[in-house]
Amino acid sequence: MPHADDVVPAPVTLDVDGRTVVLPDGARWAADPTLRPAARWWRRAAEDAFGVDLVPADRPDVADVTFALDPALGAGAYRLAVEDMAGRARVQVTAADLAGAHAAAQTLRQLAGPQGFRRAGAAELELPVVEVRDAPRFGWRGVLLDVARHFLPKADVLRFVDLAAAHHLNVLQLHLTDDQGWRMEVLRYPRLVEVGSWRRESGVGTWRAGRYDGRPHGGYYTQADLREIVAYARERGVTVVPEIGSPGHVQALLTAYPELAARPGAHEVRTTWGISEDVIDPSPAAVDFFRGVLDEVCDVFDSPFVALGGDEVPTTAWRERPDTVARAAASGLVGADGEGDVTRLHGWFLARLADHLRSRGRRAVVWDEAFGPDLPRDVVVTCWRGHAVAVDALAAGHDVVMAPEQEVYLDHRAADGPDEPVPVGFVRTVDDVRAFEPLPAALLAARPELARDLPGTLLGAQAQLWSEHLDSGRRLDYAAFPRLAAFAEAVWNPGASGFGERLPGHLARLDAAGVEYRPLEGPRPWQRRPGVEGYPRDLAAERAAAGWAGMGGWVEGRDGAEPDA
Repeated sequence: MPHADDVVPAPVTLDVDGRTVVLPDGARWAADPTLRPAARWWRRAAEDAFGVDLVPADRPDVADVTFALDPALGAGAYRLAVEDMAGRARVQVTAADLAGAHAAAQTLRQLAGPQGFRRAGAAELELPVVEVRDAPRFGWRGVLLDVARHFLPKADVLRFVDLAAAHHLNVLQLHLTDDQGWRMEVLRYPRLVEVGSWRRESGVGTWRAGRYDGRPHGGYYTQADLREIVAYARERGVTVVPEIGSPGHVQALLTAYPELAARPGAHEVRTTWGISEDVIDPSPAAVDFFRGVLDEVCDVFDSPFVALGGDEVPTTAWRERPDTVARAAASGLVGADGEGDVTRLHGWFLARLADHLRSRGRRAVVWDEAFGPDLPRDVVVTCWRGHAVAVDALAAGHDVVMAPEQEVYLDHRAADGPDEPVPVGFVRTVDDVRAFEPLPAALLAARPELARDLPGTLLGAQAQLWSEHLDSGRRLDYAAFPRLAAFAEAVWNPGASGFGERLPGHLARLDAAGVEYRPLEGPRPWQRRPGVEGYPRDLAAERAAAGWAGMGGWVEGRDGAEPDA
């Protein structure tokens, strides 16, 4: 049966008259050339799900389904009308651009009900008679997928792209490297995957428990795999932003190429979580190495953005080396005492890589620890530790993506009960995520000294799925859904009401797609992880202590190698 009253994200306006109409086998479709990729995707999905053949029309005026272009609607906007033409459906999509056409295609798929989310079937393609007007709140509606901590096979990544696109999410940040594994084939540096793509075992639960599974873990994507992922996502209106982290979170890299380490000697791909003091020696040789990596990244990925990491960079190893202190001074990076300030090597190093990306026509993206005076102003800052750094970055002229761990880290526990598997982080319920506001009014009110019209732009927001404890596609499903659906509505149409009433109907679509989401009443028996220790955090206590700034990340003078973050 068609569904008009449970679309997620809810359109800005949706008018329903209560009738339904069938789009029959042999219906004709036509699309403006600009919008053809979205129309073609919808046709394939409808044919597979309903067992019909939809045929090209010679002219739009004789088509049953049309995708027409109207740039005047505004970026990402669309109109969708399903009409009853004497018992036969006529579907008219008018979109401002290809992004709007992709969103319209996904809404049209949802209107066909749960059967539209199956990959094969034989049923009438029945649609409600509706008129939809819709447009996104933000241009960056992202989700980060961490495949470095636990490798996710390519087929599972493609499936996740489908699920992101189904919810109008248009950015997939693919976290490809970390201390626990390097996942991208780099032809000029083959040891990155030969050595760095696997570890001898993995921690189980929080690293504080000191428990390991004794089982090697690994995997990587060839460049052909990654090109396929990029193309597959592009066909669904999703941009894949690769993340190659530095100068911290690099222990897997340093295991393969130890000559780049700030601390000499042998290294091992990290088997536990937390923050490693193994960091890059910020030398010209390391800059040249990463330039070579980024050249191949730019060849494989078509995204205008490339993420460089920059988070959680302990400076301990730099301080231990007089040559590094001297290098900072020689580069003009000095502190109040006139000596070389190694903390500024963090920004200096990332600035060199951002400059290289700019020469390749790309923009760098960094986590908010990298924000500072040495970071070029065209670098996008993703704010995860809290909200306060976001207004500072905007005031300094940076574009910003909001990703606060207090709100949209979906690997954090979904409830406060004992049955949550590996209960880490803050409690973030479906309702909490749906209520997410990237820049709350109270935050801006707390900074009256700032201009109301800040020079930087809030590009949008991003939910995160870190995979320390998400070791399979099934665990990923549980952590992501239905909270990712709630996030999608928050960044598409936050003014919509009735999300809780619409959610059960949408869960039927996820059931049809085979998504093993967390039931609203709590985990199923096989979704629990009894005996595996997590690390719950108290959101109210941390907010009371840190306010809008948050307490995450590595803080010099506060943290050792493995802080309680």
